[in-house]
Amino acid sequence: MSHQVCLLSGDGIGPEITNVVREIIDAAGVKIEWIPCEAGLGSFEKNGDPLPQETLDKIRSTKLALKGPLATASGTGFRSVNVSLRKELQLYANYRPAKSLKGVPAPFENVDLIVVRENTEGLYSGLEHTVVPGVVESLRVITEAGSRRIAEFAFETARSLGRKRVTCIHKANILKLSDGLFLDTCNKVAKDYPDIQYDDCIVDAAAMKMVLNPHQFDVLVMENLFGDILSDLASGLVGGLGVTPSGNLGTDAAVFEAVHGTAPDIAGKNMANPTALLLSATMMLKHMNEAEAAKKIEASLFSVLEEGKTLTGDLKGSASTTDFAEAIIAKLDTVAV
Repeated sequence: MSHQVCLLSGDGIGPEITNVVREIIDAAGVKIEWIPCEAGLGSFEKNGDPLPQETLDKIRSTKLALKGPLATASGTGFRSVNVSLRKELQLYANYRPAKSLKGVPAPFENVDLIVVRENTEGLYSGLEHTVVPGVVESLRVITEAGSRRIAEFAFETARSLGRKRVTCIHKANILKLSDGLFLDTCNKVAKDYPDIQYDDCIVDAAAMKMVLNPHQFDVLVMENLFGDILSDLASGLVGGLGVTPSGNLGTDAAVFEAVHGTAPDIAGKNMANPTALLLSATMMLKHMNEAEAAKKIEASLFSVLEEGKTLTGDLKGSASTTDFAEAIIAKLDTVAV
């Protein structure tokens, strides 16, 4: 079966890691027609638009995209393309697993948790204005409908993966209306899933508990800003953003991406680690019902990481991006799945 997938190569190291991920997927035998799409800083410099309408139309058509990292300036410049993609395509659920990988240095071992982040509301709604000079107001929007669908996504994810517990992360002790609504909605949804344990935790306490003992968590569900922060924290527990995947899912489309930066200091030097994007791609393959190929790629990647002979510089090795990819490809037909 052949698939059509939009490919947003990204900025900085993006083209290098997307190229090798494509090669690995092709070597695994998955037939994909890759449809190039422009986005990010490169698109802005070329077209004056960081997210052309043509790109959105192509993703709506294929319903699938794989995206490398995109550059976004802080405080100035165009709006984050990542945020715009989620809003335009209504990719309301951000799925961020954080799992320990043998061979990857990390503060903890045997971590296996999932952060489910609401992707379209909260402070990232983009509703900001200057009240008077020197005073800016940003509106944090929480709706019952948005809270319900992300809570249901978290519980359905837990059930489908055989997970035992869902924890709602909030700040309802202070933000009594907005987070009060989010917490109350999660409480109500939990009643529809009596087979899954449920509890809640205030966000600052959750951050402390995660760095003290991440094994006490399973699936965590939260609003947009908290999810942005705690998903990166979860990545740090298992080795960083360079080894953790991400998927953005909606009713009509899904975009899988590397959430790390564009690393302009090493761009074009064949030094980047493609692990995060590769794991995001295997999530995409599972979404496409290509689970066997996904498992084969993951087993090959994990074998290379555990073996420790061909690792990129961020993993204390000296291998190039292409060396790392070739080592994974070489194991595709030998690893046990």
